[in-house]
Amino acid sequence: MLILGLDPSLSCTGWGVIRAEGSRIAHVAHGQIATSSRATMPDRLAMLHAGIAEVIARHRPHRAACEEVFSNKNPQSTLKLAQARGAVLAACGASGLEVREHAARLVKKAVVGTGGAEKAQVQAMLKVLLPGAAVEGADAADALAVAIADANLR
Repeated sequence: MLILGLDPSLSCTGWGVIRAEGSRIAHVAHGQIATSSRATMPDRLAMLHAGIAEVIARHRPHRAACEEVFSNKNPQSTLKLAQARGAVLAACGASGLEVREHAARLVKKAVVGTGGAEKAQVQAMLKVLLPGAAVEGADAADALAVAIADANLR
């Protein structure tokens, strides 16, 4: 089964695809879709939608997994995250992909063993779980962690 993990953000959305066969997982691909802060909101959302649609068309995952939205102290940041997340989820929906959502603490617990893990701990564990996958970029790493958590939680 191919699982597409997603870490939505307006500035840089991470994605990662893994293959899950029983309890074994393997890295397939990963990347990030960055948008320009100079672009209009509709253009940035369109870039995210098109980028994820391209990833789905290229890798043909069986399902997707995404972090649940969380509240920031800044309501504007939460709103922008929600809009980016909507664009990414719409691309999944347009492709007919089932999307499972997981809380960030649950993702960290599934990958590292504790829900309070730091980003560096998640990235270190990815090196153990996906040997040979040179994961660059925190957003792509987070997306792979979401995919791994989804595979472990099914």
